Amino acid sequence: MATQQPLVFGKALKEQFHFDPEWRNLNHGSFGATPRAIKEKQIDHQLQSEAAPDRYLRYDYPKVLDASRAALAKHVNAPVDSIVLVTNATTAVNVVFQNMQWSSDGTDEILSFSTIYGACGKIIDYVTDTNRLVSSRVIDLKYPLEDEEIINLFREAVASSRAQGKNPRIVVFDIVSSMPGVRFPYEDMTKTCRELGVLSLIDGAQGVGMVPLDLAALDADFVLSNCHKWLFTPRGCAFLYVPQRHQPWITTTLPTSHGYVPKKNTGRNNPLPREKDKTAFVENFQFVGSIDNSAYASVADSLQWRAEALGGELRIMEYLWQLAKEGGSRAAEILGTRVLENAKGTLTNCAMVNVWLPVRSADVNQVMSGPDGIVLPKDESLEAIQWASKVLVDEYKTFIALGIHGDRWLMRLSAQVYLEAEDFEWAAYKMKEVVERVAKREYSQQ
Repeated sequence: MATQQPLVFGKALKEQFHFDPEWRNLNHGSFGATPRAIKEKQIDHQLQSEAAPDRYLRYDYPKVLDASRAALAKHVNAPVDSIVLVTNATTAVNVVFQNMQWSSDGTDEILSFSTIYGACGKIIDYVTDTNRLVSSRVIDLKYPLEDEEIINLFREAVASSRAQGKNPRIVVFDIVSSMPGVRFPYEDMTKTCRELGVLSLIDGAQGVGMVPLDLAALDADFVLSNCHKWLFTPRGCAFLYVPQRHQPWITTTLPTSHGYVPKKNTGRNNPLPREKDKTAFVENFQFVGSIDNSAYASVADSLQWRAEALGGELRIMEYLWQLAKEGGSRAAEILGTRVLENAKGTLTNCAMVNVWLPVRSADVNQVMSGPDGIVLPKDESLEAIQWASKVLVDEYKTFIALGIHGDRWLMRLSAQVYLEAEDFEWAAYKMKEVVERVAKREYSQQ
């Protein structure tokens, strides 16, 4: 995979991926994309597994997995024994909550923000629906916000929780939120959690490969991040970081498998080969049923390709951040709106950018013209967004993440090494067409 000079970023790099020639991949933030070179490595891992299944899965694969974990641990500056791999970020959040032991007095609370990823919010809903010992508290965010405002809102929520006789036990927050796709002040949040005695669970589904991570310096309680998004590994692959101080809590994987150690001797031993130098935590996650583990095996390959073919993490991130900022500004100019940003410019310190659309939702009975675009009835807005999303796929051969924040529509665009500013301009012009069609209520004529 080595090249003499790093590949040139932009449209020409699309050839390194398996994209349909007609497709514009403007939503890398949802499912990522795997380069051809890494896909070939994945297939090689799969073929090794097929050549001698027992030899590979029992004896060879653990060494391959260890190499991936070691490469990833070096990349995020964490001890190797604190990193395990799971299928995706949602699974990692489930693992943490499945292993939590709640106080018997029923005062524990799970804190989160209103911008939490929907599936993670549903995990909290499930925990509180099925366990009377824990409740939840949501901190409402209305962007644009300064980082300090977010921290202050968290402090206020913790104080309110304790004033009501509750114990704010753990808080879930992002590295880069999903919708809107903005950089979250996760470093300051983690420090504040330590100060206030609240466990930090960092959902970095949008994280590794997009922003630099130093987990040793961060010193969070739990961190997880998808590798199959911005790191280019095949789907699905994510890491879960658990420092040694919390590893005794994490007794089971999801689903529970051979690595679980029962509290009493049941005679059910782990039939897989054991390694004396492996911790119980690492060994627990080494085998979780029969799955296609080739994505896990490809992590080291992906990191190597990024270093050799793309020129390394600094070069990649500089391009992504600059493209997101410049492309977002150009898209907003075309649409006659603005980028979702705060005064200090921290919200766009990542590879995604949010551009306001000239559409609002309000308590009206019909589509109307407003000072900054069209106004839709609130009860039609979700239908209109779903229609617009499908039209973008079917007619424009792309997908743009659309959402509503504070009653206003926005679009989230992902910067990536195979995109250029022209892609952002194209997206803005197409969205302008779609908005005009929304104004004609085409969504109600399907």
